[in-house]
Amino acid sequence: ASSKVTNFPEFVVVGMVDGVQIDHYDSNIQRMVPKQDWMNKQTDAEYWERETGIAFDSQQVFKDDVNIL
Repeated sequence: ASSKVTNFPEFVVVGMVDGVQIDHYDSNIQRMVPKQDWMNKQTDAEYWERETGIAFDSQQVFKDDVNIL
């Protein structure tokens, strides 16, 4: 997460497997997207919708937590 960093999203989620990025979400695009062809081939639209929802919820919780602090 970041705060007022120029040209950088406020919130980012990156999935990694064995040091390789497999997916990405950020507060600008608000969408979980695959970063590896094999990841895209092994999943369907429902998976990406679900993962997007989880990441968005995490973003909202994080923002609430920061506001509390």
